Amino acid sequence: MNTGAVRIRILAVDDHPIVREGIAALIAIQPDMILVGQASDGREAIQQFRTHRPDVTVMDVQMPEMNGLDALIAIRNEFPDAKVIMLTTYKSDTQIVRALKSGAQGYLLKNALHKELLDSIRAAYAGKKAISPEASLEIVEHAMDDSLTPAEVSVLRLIAAGRANKEIADELSTTEESVKSRVRSILSKLGASDRTHATTIALKRGIIQL
Repeated sequence: MNTGAVRIRILAVDDHPIVREGIAALIAIQPDMILVGQASDGREAIQQFRTHRPDVTVMDVQMPEMNGLDALIAIRNEFPDAKVIMLTTYKSDTQIVRALKSGAQGYLLKNALHKELLDSIRAAYAGKKAISPEASLEIVEHAMDDSLTPAEVSVLRLIAAGRANKEIADELSTTEESVKSRVRSILSKLGASDRTHATTIALKRGIIQL
């Protein structure tokens, strides 16, 4: 552990003050860390990052105004070397992969925000990936699954919104037979028994959001 003058400068981003306070309290007693800023949504996170240029940003995925994934992409576009650890309450393999592909240095579940968070901050600062064991298992579990095409995701969103096949066809400017074909493919790829089951699976895995 680095106990000298150099400390890891951290930005905490979460729309819940109690979570930010918890992170701040953890960091306050670490001799090798200092909290340089806080933000309550993605837009504020970008501004705070520009102001403070933190070594590591700890950011919630689900936030109002601008979510954490969009903020991550915006920050990394402007600052390619930014190290960001995403926090979430959801074990969503699609969301995890999306965050990592967008440049996240880590992905942690909020039920493990003590020693694991501190170790992950140090790992991220050192340039290492920091992914919680539960998140890693979620990725592995679905690693061999066939991914849905963008067209199938569009159909699935409309299924989740309660649209019938004809309504979906009209909205996507395609044929009803094409929609039926995509629905069959969606059910097969997700291992779902029906449309409702497919929606439930997709929401749980973060493929779609309501």
